[in-house]
Amino acid sequence: MTAHAVNLRRLADLGIDIVEARSRRHFARHIHDEFGIGLIMTGAQRSASGRGQVEALAGDLISVNPGEVHDGMPVGGEARCWHMLYFAPPLITGALADMAEGSGLRPQEFAYPALRNAQAAPLFRKLYQAVAHAAPGSERLALDETLPLLLSYLLDRPLPVAAARDTSAVRAKTMIDDAPHAHLSLAELAREADMSRFQLVRAFARLTGLTPHAYLVQRRIQRVRQLIASGMPLADAALACGFSDQSHMTRCFVSCFGFSPGLYARQARQARHRHHAFPA
Repeated sequence: MTAHAVNLRRLADLGIDIVEARSRRHFARHIHDEFGIGLIMTGAQRSASGRGQVEALAGDLISVNPGEVHDGMPVGGEARCWHMLYFAPPLITGALADMAEGSGLRPQEFAYPALRNAQAAPLFRKLYQAVAHAAPGSERLALDETLPLLLSYLLDRPLPVAAARDTSAVRAKTMIDDAPHAHLSLAELAREADMSRFQLVRAFARLTGLTPHAYLVQRRIQRVRQLIASGMPLADAALACGFSDQSHMTRCFVSCFGFSPGLYARQARQARHRHHAFPA
């Protein structure tokens, strides 16, 4: 592999840049205009930051604030690989304000330029996948619900979450149940529950064991299964249930059931034929 390789993808409609890099390079001190959150995939890195020199190993989160002077060098001379998301400042400041609603606290920056946390790393991976697979104009529920959960680990102290009755989250759950095909946003669900978005994600998880987006996907997949069993073509079933395309539906279907929708369609078709051949 090359000693230095950087791939950049700009998502202007989201205000996010995706960077995948592998490098032995020593980066001189510099700043970014954006908030950055990343994950060291392999190797290790030492860097200056606004909180002194830090070291990040594989599996550690890294973060940088707008205007924060930092550098970066490999540990041991070996190339390190990292994935990074750079956010336009309004995305992060808006999420922080939403998280702080009712608390009187207004955090303005990330406190951990390097962070090892068993819960935060999977959240970054989930957020990264949500961003990487986002199509222009697609729904942002997975992104909007995962971002504040991840941000809570990058602050000096967890923001207090206002006590909220799980019964309020029932209204958001009902909204999904009534129209799982709809492109619902986290903001719409939060308004229905009369909570902030951050409060809703926590309350919804207490109520159902799933985040709103994960629950929405489950409701869609269950409906897809019904439509396929009735004989609807796979592509039509995917679109009818709110998936962006058939491949997206297939990935979710296999993840849920362990077999493909095509196999299920064939089995359902054979069952219908047997029923017609041997009527009751």
